[in-house]
Amino acid sequence: MPQSLDDLHLVSRETQREAMRRARQELMLAAIGGKVAGVDDAARARGLVVRERENSIFSDAWLPLALVFIVIGLLANRNPGLIALGLVLLLIVGVSTLWKNLSLLGVSYERSFDRTRVFPGEPVVMTVAIQNDKLLPLTWLRLRDNLPVAPAGDTPSPVTDLAGDYTLQSVFSMQSHERVERSVTLRFPTRGYYKIGPVSYESGDIFTLFTLEREHRYIDTLVVYPQIWPLEELGLPPKEPFGELRVRQSLFTDPIRTRGIRDYQPQDRFRDVHWKATARRGHLQTKIYDPSTGMTMVVFLNVATFARHWMGFDPDLLERAVSVAASICNYGVQQGWGVGLYANGAVPNSDQPIRVPPGRAPDQLSNVLEALAAVTEFATGAIDLMLLRASPQLPWAATLVLVTAVVTDEVLLALVRLYEAGRRVVLIALSDELPPRIPGLRREGIVVYHIPSSAPAFRAGHRSATATEAALSRIPTPEPVQLELEAVE
Repeated sequence: MPQSLDDLHLVSRETQREAMRRARQELMLAAIGGKVAGVDDAARARGLVVRERENSIFSDAWLPLALVFIVIGLLANRNPGLIALGLVLLLIVGVSTLWKNLSLLGVSYERSFDRTRVFPGEPVVMTVAIQNDKLLPLTWLRLRDNLPVAPAGDTPSPVTDLAGDYTLQSVFSMQSHERVERSVTLRFPTRGYYKIGPVSYESGDIFTLFTLEREHRYIDTLVVYPQIWPLEELGLPPKEPFGELRVRQSLFTDPIRTRGIRDYQPQDRFRDVHWKATARRGHLQTKIYDPSTGMTMVVFLNVATFARHWMGFDPDLLERAVSVAASICNYGVQQGWGVGLYANGAVPNSDQPIRVPPGRAPDQLSNVLEALAAVTEFATGAIDLMLLRASPQLPWAATLVLVTAVVTDEVLLALVRLYEAGRRVVLIALSDELPPRIPGLRREGIVVYHIPSSAPAFRAGHRSATATEAALSRIPTPEPVQLELEAVE
């Protein structure tokens, strides 16, 4: 007999490690004996079944009671009522036990998403498909799926107030070989990596005497990128905010940028001849191209929001810094630049800083945004040391953009050292106070921008315009013209 309510309801029979060890033993014995291993043992051996629980309102006294009824019925001149009652009890117990053991066999649960990479606030449609792939029908099947956010339009029950998770509960009555689907919409308010799962299956016999619940480690991950803003809404100049990179000599020239003309020389290419200038001057003239090079920009993100790590962190300021870094990287990719990202923040369950080397690959922006989505407030080191250590491995013509919420003396010293070494440096400060001036450095040396919390992008209720809306807003609207129509007789 159960000694407590915990023993009666949802009793955990084995720990995960013991279940995996026992399942491996069962697989080995089945292989030695030439038998077919069960699907449940294979799932437990791989750790896919986290735990198994049973719930029963069946009492151990039912079997002796059924036997007593049968014996009394036989002794009482074969009383058909007592004998039938005992046989019915035995039949119910046998059928219920068998039904319970087969209830979750062949039951599958699958998730599918219309997209797995979104920006904050964008809808994600999750479709769950449940299939009963066996002849035995299910009078009831309850599935609980752990979600990080509440589905839109649903009222799921929270698992715990501390965890902040939600449970998507689905209850079905399924026939044999039936497949049902259900779709829900998820909206994630902030960036991050969101895990969906695990999922638990629960079913039982037709009389609900026995129930069986299994929790499966079925995990899906959705990535929510940080918010991206146009540079105008951040208070940055929309045209060449980080300057134009030029060199005096270059192995390659840009045929689009013509700087001037000169007299033709024997080593010049025939296609570089400027025919209009040749016709005007009477002798061959050659185009002179601007020796420019493609720009490379590397963004350094400082996740520290206070001068000392033991002072804690400001979550709003950190999200603003991540959003500004993402917006700058997005601008660089749109301009066709090589873009890279370095951050002294670690991804979850790691102590290594984030490094995305600069590149122009088609998926470079996706790699940068995924790295920024995983940034935590834990700083792996000082950003000034990261600047000095990473700069020798970066292209010499690269522009280094530092996005930081706090500007310390160590940060200013690192920027000055990089500038004196010939680097092109840009400082973007996010604190409400103006960044300190750099003594002994001419004003045009280091480009400095200040983006306070009062910037248009960070105002409450502000909505960023889409690319189409932003393009249409720049088109001037003509003033209406009044036309006078003459009547025709």
